[in-house]
Amino acid sequence: MSTNTKDLRNVVLLGHSGSGKTTFIETMLYEGGAIKRRGTVEQHNTVSDNTDLEHERENTIFSHQMFVNWKKNKINILDTPGFDDFVGEVIANLKVADTALIMVNAAAGVEVGTELVWEYVEDYKTPSIFVINQMDHQKADYDAALEQLKNRFGSKVIPIQYPLNSGESFNQIVDALRMVMYEFPATGGKPEKKPIPESEMARANEMHNALVEMAAENEEGLMEKYFEEGNLSEEELAQGLMIGLAKHDFFPVFVASGAKDMGSGRIMGFIDDIAPSPADRFGSKLENGEVLACNAADKTTIFIYKTQSEPQVGVVSYFKVFSGEIKPGDELINANNGELERISQIFVAEGKERTAVDKLVAGDLGVTVKLKSGHSNNTLNTKGVDRKIEPMKFPESRLRKAVFVENTAETEKLFAALNKLKEEDPTLKVEIEHDTHEAILGGQGQLHLDLVKYRLEKDFGVKMEMKNPKISYRETITGKAEADYRHKKQSGGAGQFGEIHMRVENYYEGMPEPEGVNIRSKEFEDLPWGGKFAFYWCIVGGAIDSRYIGAIKKGIMQQLKEGPLTGSHCQNIRVSVYDGKMHSVDSNDISFQLAASGAFKEAFHNAHPQLLEPMYHVEILAPDECTGDVMGDLQTRRAMISGMDSEGHYQKIMAEVPLAEMNDYGSTLRSLTGGRAKFSMKFSDYQLVPANVQQDLVKKHAAEKVEA
Repeated sequence: MSTNTKDLRNVVLLGHSGSGKTTFIETMLYEGGAIKRRGTVEQHNTVSDNTDLEHERENTIFSHQMFVNWKKNKINILDTPGFDDFVGEVIANLKVADTALIMVNAAAGVEVGTELVWEYVEDYKTPSIFVINQMDHQKADYDAALEQLKNRFGSKVIPIQYPLNSGESFNQIVDALRMVMYEFPATGGKPEKKPIPESEMARANEMHNALVEMAAENEEGLMEKYFEEGNLSEEELAQGLMIGLAKHDFFPVFVASGAKDMGSGRIMGFIDDIAPSPADRFGSKLENGEVLACNAADKTTIFIYKTQSEPQVGVVSYFKVFSGEIKPGDELINANNGELERISQIFVAEGKERTAVDKLVAGDLGVTVKLKSGHSNNTLNTKGVDRKIEPMKFPESRLRKAVFVENTAETEKLFAALNKLKEEDPTLKVEIEHDTHEAILGGQGQLHLDLVKYRLEKDFGVKMEMKNPKISYRETITGKAEADYRHKKQSGGAGQFGEIHMRVENYYEGMPEPEGVNIRSKEFEDLPWGGKFAFYWCIVGGAIDSRYIGAIKKGIMQQLKEGPLTGSHCQNIRVSVYDGKMHSVDSNDISFQLAASGAFKEAFHNAHPQLLEPMYHVEILAPDECTGDVMGDLQTRRAMISGMDSEGHYQKIMAEVPLAEMNDYGSTLRSLTGGRAKFSMKFSDYQLVPANVQQDLVKKHAAEKVEA
């Protein structure tokens, strides 16, 4: 185990599903001697994909932590899912990585998964290495993949290698950094170093010179040396490349076949020699804006980037030591909740296997179990230290489902289980919808929510059902109307009597005062569900006593809460009460409350009532060749296209889409594009519902009321 921060490398593998991350990790572990035999995804025996669900789907679903010792360094390896449904795992692992190994399928080139992870790589400014993998694929096209990388990620993308022969016969790599050719045996493994063929020297020299120039640009002393002598020594070249990589100014490109064990050893050597250690990074941002250097001599601060519940074990916490060192028995204070945590044991992970260790130093990754109140995104410090690592930020939900159990007695069990899963997965949202009172589960896509359902049944014994949630519509009016309503009830003794004359109209900021009435007082209220309610008291001559104002407002508010059209909340309405009658004996609060409710309902129906629906701003990134299909589908969803932009060989489509039309959109988009598109959505505003849609919704509500 390394006891020196400088001897650590934390590498996260990222990429689109199918780019070969898991297979490549097997090769890395094999090359480093951590395993004696490489497993395969198909045989379900890889170190990384080690859960039943991953075996069933033959895809990475969860992130996994591993390590290998390479020469003098310990390389921590983090595997991540390629599906954007599990983007939370990508964000969490990037938070603690110091280098990103971005895998690109040599046959498919830059895919939407590559685009997706790059957004977060940019956020964290993570030093990045591109690997054009699967060069042995029969449709492998190095030049096309490299061109796409340059087009999408710019001039900082600089190739270090290129293949001499692609496809099924792939076995030769020209390395322009070391100016050598690697030739691999047919079965892969250790290559033979050979001179670069004369026919390739011009290309190799051109690539080498580009690397030298880039290295020189990153350090003033190297630039001077380069101008004076026209070249750099091997050590100087390595120094310049290390600076460029650490500063996020240089993205080297390698080639490999993970499945055939060709090229991985060279990449690991580059990580060992050139990739930054945690101490070489700029430091970690704290919540207060300060920067914490990764220093083993400092006081201890660790950050929990992932938690996972395991049967027979309990909650397992994955962490990074951001400063100081940690040992079993240490007592740390959780900066997020003030709780004292005693660290009983610490482990290093090799997939599902864990080995106890007696110490981890700043920069290293580890695992502990059974913390009392430690959750993802929590910072733990030595007593007396007040630090909080800047928390990870996760995207909003892209798919929302109403959830329930058929046996209502299990409702409490369902929410207890969902809350446990939410602690593990910050991209999972659980809430009670204020308007509809439904329990809503929000996630990144159907695959994400299917995983939740699977885990609820397998790990917690809860059978959850999902359905499309009700839409929170709003009701308003676009015109003006008046109504006279009398409530009268006589049943022996004192009765009930109240009469109200009311005007309702659409309210908007800066509108003129109502005409033809004498305004005695006015109130403006921000409604809890959004929008405004303006109440004007225009009674003169004592037609209605002012002591009934509260009751009248209450009657109106009841209708605002449950609108006359569909029972949805009403908003942006001005009510002017300008006349009425009362009785000296029979009038009371309930009489005027009911009269106000009846008058409002009648006037509302005559004031051109309109339903409003929630609109979402949706952004879709799709390949050029799929744009037509995506646009056609959006038109069927009543979408308004607001713009388009080109991003490499992808098109970004921006649209305003009704939430009611976004059910299961992720599945449709995946089907239309073969999984090569992504989308995000964010609430925009409320807009008028088309007349035919409104008519259907009103009829449906009326039918439901009859059934009830």
